[in-house]
Amino acid sequence: MQYSLLVMSQEAGDAEVDEEALEWGRKAFDAYAKSLDAAGVLMSADILQEVAVATTISVRDGELKVQDGPFADTKERLNGTFVLEVPDLDAAISWARQCPAALYGAVEIRPSAIIFRDGQWQSPVSDTAQA
Repeated sequence: MQYSLLVMSQEAGDAEVDEEALEWGRKAFDAYAKSLDAAGVLMSADILQEVAVATTISVRDGELKVQDGPFADTKERLNGTFVLEVPDLDAAISWARQCPAALYGAVEIRPSAIIFRDGQWQSPVSDTAQA
């Protein structure tokens, strides 16, 4: 089963994080990603740029609306993702609790409903093609 770990926390600038804490975070996330990779469960990982450079789009009544920055104004932001291939939710929880962000933010675990792999949409549970 494929799960996304959504890393939610304040951005470093918002939380007034000092250089020592940033260095700890770099090392902690590097070690975490390497442990996921070594275990063979890591499908992908992304650390996102700060929300100030985000662009949010929507289409309403055929009209494209473009908004600079995030859609929602919240203290905690989506700052990165890890996509894992693990047997079940218990395994995803086990990996998520090791994520450094769990110590100062939150890690949302969300199962994939449909994935695009090998040129087609598939259910991650049964690997049958979807429309």
